[in-house]
This record gives sequence, structure tokens and C-alpha cells, in this order.
Amino acid sequence: MDKRKLMIIDGSSLVHRAFYALPLLTTKGGEYTNGVYGFLTMFYRIREQEQPDYICVAFDRRGPTLRHKDYSEYKGTRDKTPSELSQQFPIIKEVLHHLGIKTVDMDDYEADDIAGTLARLGEERGMDVLLVTGDKDYLQLASDKSDVLITKKGISEIESYNKSRIVEEYGIEPKQFIDVKGLMGDKSDNIPGVPGVGEKTALKLVKEFKDIEGVYENIDSVSGKLKEKLVENKQMAFLSKKLGEIIVNVPLDFSIEDLFVGEENVERLKEIYENLEFKSLLGKLDMEDIESNKEIMSYEIAVIKDPDEIHALAEESREKGKISFKILTEENYFKEKPVCIGVKPEGSKSRLIFFKDIDKEGMELLKGIFEDQIIEKSGLDSKSDLLKTIQMGWDFKGLHFDASIGEYIINPSQSNLSVNKLSEEYFKESGPDIEGELGKGKNRKKVRELESSFIETYMSFVLETIEKLDSKILEIIHERNMDELFNEIEMPLVEVLAYMEYYGVKVDKEELDKLGKVFDSEIKELLSEIFELAGREFNVNSPKQIGEVLFEDLGLPVIKKTKTGYSTNAEVLDELRHEHDIVEKILRYRQLVKLQSTYIEGLRGMIDENTGRIHTRFNQTVTSTGRISSTEPNLQNIPIRSEEGRLIRKAFISQAPDFVFLDGDYSQIELRLLAHISSDPKMMDAFINNEDIHTKTAAEVFGYSKDEVTSDLRYKAKAINFSIIYGISDFSLSKDIGISRKEARKYIDNYFDNYSRVKLYMDDAVAKGKENGYVETLLNRRRYVPELASRNYNIRSFGERVAMNMPIQGSAADIIKMAMVKVFKNLRGNNLRSRLILTIHDELIIEAHKDEADLVKKMMKETMENAVKLNVPLKVDILEGESWYETK
Repeated sequence: MDKRKLMIIDGSSLVHRAFYALPLLTTKGGEYTNGVYGFLTMFYRIREQEQPDYICVAFDRRGPTLRHKDYSEYKGTRDKTPSELSQQFPIIKEVLHHLGIKTVDMDDYEADDIAGTLARLGEERGMDVLLVTGDKDYLQLASDKSDVLITKKGISEIESYNKSRIVEEYGIEPKQFIDVKGLMGDKSDNIPGVPGVGEKTALKLVKEFKDIEGVYENIDSVSGKLKEKLVENKQMAFLSKKLGEIIVNVPLDFSIEDLFVGEENVERLKEIYENLEFKSLLGKLDMEDIESNKEIMSYEIAVIKDPDEIHALAEESREKGKISFKILTEENYFKEKPVCIGVKPEGSKSRLIFFKDIDKEGMELLKGIFEDQIIEKSGLDSKSDLLKTIQMGWDFKGLHFDASIGEYIINPSQSNLSVNKLSEEYFKESGPDIEGELGKGKNRKKVRELESSFIETYMSFVLETIEKLDSKILEIIHERNMDELFNEIEMPLVEVLAYMEYYGVKVDKEELDKLGKVFDSEIKELLSEIFELAGREFNVNSPKQIGEVLFEDLGLPVIKKTKTGYSTNAEVLDELRHEHDIVEKILRYRQLVKLQSTYIEGLRGMIDENTGRIHTRFNQTVTSTGRISSTEPNLQNIPIRSEEGRLIRKAFISQAPDFVFLDGDYSQIELRLLAHISSDPKMMDAFINNEDIHTKTAAEVFGYSKDEVTSDLRYKAKAINFSIIYGISDFSLSKDIGISRKEARKYIDNYFDNYSRVKLYMDDAVAKGKENGYVETLLNRRRYVPELASRNYNIRSFGERVAMNMPIQGSAADIIKMAMVKVFKNLRGNNLRSRLILTIHDELIIEAHKDEADLVKKMMKETMENAVKLNVPLKVDILEGESWYETK
């Protein structure tokens, strides 16, 4: 007798259960993965627990089965499998293949029938059989040798049934479940059964009469309406029994031995799990095998330093007409000097030049390569490279391709744009791990401290990867009609941002110190007043202690509790403002402490000691909408609503005495884009006729003439206008403008009644998003919106808001970027001393030489307003001032 263990998994059942149990998970590229992840989580847990020798995963096939021939309406009430789920089955089958697991599906038969047949064959060999499913129909297969494991509570629990448990719990033999189903039917499979007979009655009849045949042989023993129903539906009862019986003699074209678990393809599984972003499942793999078999890709490279060799490299680069390049520098690339530069003429070997090894002549020859417009240059994260060339006095020309920019517009949710990630994704190749080589924390090395042999290997890998990515990524960009977005906006913007980082913005440290003292003084005064109102001293920075003071000492009403105690977040304190004077003072204290630590102290530490300016990093590949963000420090986040926040802008000053700030701010760009995209006639007329859109909306929504619109009504209309863009609900609008939810709903309905094309646009945007899986801007920038397919209402609602807003906000980002490129070209092309130094949301700031201010104002306004041609005019307001504060 074969005492080994056979496990048969109902793949279709478990995948469905996983899909509906978990939220709609996706990769950053928009690939759905919740069914795959849930199935594999269950699979690994059961396999580890049961340790089977043989495994088979059975799946249903599309199309009719033998049961449909007996009853055409079989499973006729089932919804069509969502595409988000159906596209996950091939992934699961591929993973199982690489796990060494056989998968089976057959025409005419269901997964249940394959499983039942395999269970019978396993029992005949004397094997211990496990049937894993989410379907209770499998209970009919339980026996002395076959146990049924049924998943419960989504994917987190499993219940085991053997023959003795079934007899004890239900009072019938496993095979009698076939008769129970024949009598009660099954709504999920559209098996009719006998109308009015439920599980309880069916079990009672089977216990008493053994099977359906026994029921009808003893029909006179049944009385009343039950007898009538049984008699009227006798034929359907027997048909339902046949439909519900699992077939155990399917003609299989393989043997049990073919189900022996094979060897895992660990390397391929690692690749799949990484692509699917299943970090937790990587731990299930034997990574030692991967590491021992891993091949680090390296390519031919020559280290050169002699001027003759660099001259030969320059000649070859011009002859080829195209190079890949990378400048290796420290993490703080603004302050640190470059370590080396790599150049690879197309189709040729890579050259590496260490800056410590080359003389003035060699530098001039190298400079000539990068200033030659004829030589097309391909890089990766090339903004940092361009910044180094600017600092070295090179006038970089000919940037043709940047792999990180290309990958970003293909997949805007991708957070990892490293060379290793891109190489693994596109070519399944691994390269040297520079981060691992540098280390972490106190022991982290400088790049210049790395072994030269490692640098050579790493740089050759980078250059080779850039060259190979060029055509791959550009092909995808072309297929998606993103050529203009890539070539006319994103690529030229790399140079613009590099120069903006290089220029930086001057900061008046004395003004920061002065403002810091004012904040310090008020903070001390507030602390004294808070302690007096509380009746004791406590740590005002501790939410826990604030909670004790407010809700225990002072007895204020508890608004919200957390796992650790009372909630004292801003929303809670805002509701308590009128309950006690201490609340307002705590809110004020928090505001000032944040301004002091984040902006006064934070900005002070960011001023470059050599330039006296802050050189923020502008991030081109971070946001999913296409907007530029800034870090170190985040200049886009400086508060504008409070006067104290605005005062911080006083510290940002022009390079006196010869320069001023010119701030060009797009007026209501998103509303203008909404008018253009929706083609709403009323909204378009307002902008074409230079009407105030908020006053017009107030008149339309609230039912007044324009002359009757008060400032309060205009404020509310403004909130409604922007609420519509961001798709917020009546609940959120009611909170924003302090009205009832019913009123908010009425205002939104009135808005859509008056701007009916806007409603059509929004419905269409959501419909297209659901159909395509993504939405696009005017220039074909994509954002994938997997949330639209979620069964969870909140997640789906978020997806709908994204679908409505992204084409507007993303198009605004495209326009700002286009304007930046054109303004920058105009400034440089006319050899002006004025320079573009900042972008904050919908505004551009130029540090203009006073002699050029009028010319630049005119140029700036014309360029920004004509960046693209819309059906409504773009409007830009230009303000001038010695400081950023004065321009606002």
C-alpha cells in the first residue's frame, strides 16, 4: 500500500475566494494581483502544514460541461468572471509550474470532477488524500482515506472534515450529501432542487429515507405541502441529484506519478514575485540557491586618462553619433565633486575616466564631447549629471534619452527607477549592488572609497543597460503616443531643473532669525497661558498628556478614542474650540512649533555656506499626476494660508540690489482645463468673456443675479468649483463650507444642472477609466487606476475621483512643464541675466535683472499664456517684488 500523501486543490474555488476576500491589489504598473497573492498565501500555508508528496491543482475551463447537456441553465445565474480576476489565472498557473506543481483543466469536466477522480485513484493506491477547496460540495468525497479541507473566513482559516466528523455533525454519510443537494438545490450553481425544501428539511428526509430514491419509494409517509412539492418536482429532484454529483471516473491522460512535486525554479519564482511586488513571499524561496547561481552581468570597459585616449574617445563618439553616459558622484551631488565619468559610444566598449587622473587638457577634451550637439546622449537620472557639468563650467548639449524619465511616464506609480530594477524588469539581468557595497549608517562609505574594480564593474553595467534600454523604452513611448510628452516636455525639462537647482534661491538668514525670535517669544507666552488654564504643567508636545488634561482634568467631551487613549488630532481639537479657551491656545502652539522647527530651523540648516542660497532638489519622477515636487527642503509646502506662514516667504529674497522676483501665476488653470475638456458652454463663455467664474457659479447655483452675489456666496461657490474638480462628496463639501449635508447635495445637483457638460465629462472619465484601466491627460500622460475595479465602495470611490481629476491636474502639470521649457529657452536664447529659479504648483518664479524686468514680464506672460492652445484663454498674473512675500 502506498502511504504517501496526495493533495488535490480546487484552484478555481480558492482563487475566487482569495480574490473576493482581499482588497483589489495591483502592482505599480496596474497588474491585478490579489487573487494570486491570496491563493499563494493559502497554498504555502497548507503545503507547509500537510507536507504532501503529490500535488495537483485542478481548474475549471470556460465553456459548457456535461452538466449543461442535461440542464442548459446550469450555473446560468452566475455573473461573468470579472476581467480583474480572469487575468490572474495565467499568472497562478505559471507560478505553480515553476513550483513543480501540475495543473489540470479539461473540456466537459469541472475542477470538482478532476479532483473526485484523482481522490478515487489515490484511495485505490492506499494513499492519504487531502482535498482543498472553498466549496462544501466536496464533502461528498470525504471517506476513511480522504479528508476535505475547506477555507473559511476569507483565506485566514481552514476547517478539516473527515468521514467520522461528517457522520457526527450531520448524521449522514458523505455520499448522502448528493441527495441533500438534489432536494435542496444550489442557488450558486443554479441547480433547482425541490422548491421550498431547504437544508434542514433535506437533511431530515435523507436521514429518514437514506436517499432520494428512498424518499419517493416512501412518498406516502410524507404529508402536507411537502409531499405535494416532492411529487410535483420529482423529475427535477432526480435531475438536481445528477447535476450535484461529482464525477469520479473522468478519463485522465496522466497518472498519479505525474503529480509528484518537482523541483522549484527558484530564480524564475524570485523574478515573478519581485515583478508582482510580493516581498513577503520571497521569504518562501531558497535564496541561497539563487545567490549561488546568480550571474552578475559585467561588460568590457577600459579606464583611460591619457589625453590621446580621451581624444580617440571623442572622435569615436562623433563618428558613432550616440553615447551612453553616467557621472558617478556622492549622494549629496550638489556639494560633492564627481568621482568619475563613464562614456560608451554606441556599439562600442565603455570608457571610464577618474577625475583625479586627468589633467586640464583631458578635461577640455571631455568637455568637448558633452558640448557637442551632434552627439546624442543617453543617460539615467541625468539631472544630477547635468548639474555636475554646469558646476564644472560645461555647456551640456544633445541630451536625447533618460531611462528613468522614460520609465516614469510609462509607469508613473513606479517608485524604484534604479538601474538594477530597470535591468531586471526589462532584461532579467542583475548588476552590482552599489547600495549594499556602500553600507549603511555610521559605517557607510563614500563613493570615492569604493574599490576601483567595483566601480569599473558597476559603471560598465550602468552604461550597457542605458544603451539597451534606449530602444526598448522609446518603443513603448511611441506605441502609447507619448512622443511629444517625452521629447518636447520631459526631456528638455531635465536641463531646466538642473539649472534651477544650480541657481537656487537666496535666503536672508537674518530675517529667519528675526522671525524665529518672534515665534519663540509667543511660544513661551502660550505655554504659560496653557499651564495656567490647565492648572498644572505638562508636556504640550505629548498627545497622551494633552488628552489627560482635556478629558480628565477639564472634563471636555470625548470626541474620538484611539487604541492608546484619547485622540487629540487637529480635527478633534477643532471641534472642541468653543468648549474651552485652552483648546485654541494648544492649536496655536502646535502651529507655531511646527513653523519654528520645520521652516525656521529647517531652512536655516539648508542654506549653502558658499552661495548663501537654498538649492532644493526638484523631483521629476515622483508624483503620479506628473507634477514636479521638491525636497531638501520642500519649498512647495511652505504655508500660504496663515500670515505667519506667509511671513516665512520674506526670507526668500532676490539677489540685491540688481535683481527682483517676477512671479507668474496661472489663474484658475484647472477650472479652465475643466471648461476645455468638458466643452461646457456656460463655463467656456465665462472664461472667454473674462467673467469671474466663482461669481458666475454662485449666481447659477444659489439662484441670484450676479449683482446680488456676496463675498460669502462667492467663497462658497469657489469651494464648490474646486470640490467638483476633486470629486469630493456632499459630506466633505458640507464640512468645508459649514452647511448641512442636504444643502451641500442640493448645491452639487444645482451645479451639475447648470454645467451639464461637466457631469457628462466626469461620467465619461470614469467609464473610460474602467474600460481602459487608466486615464490620460491632453498630452497622453497616463495614470493607471486599478481602484476603479474594486468591490470595496471606498476604494472604488477614490478611483472615481482620480479618474475625474487626473486628466485635469495632469494636464495642468503638462502645461506648467511646457511653459518652463519655453521660458527657460527664451531666457537663455536671448542671453539674459534673468533666470528661472522656482516652480510652486501653478506658478513660476524668475529672478530677473532689473534692466530686463519689463522685457521678461512681457515674455513670461506671453509664453505661459500660449504654452498650449485651449478653447478658453489661459490667464497669467505677473507680480513683482524684492522678496517672495512681496510677490504674493
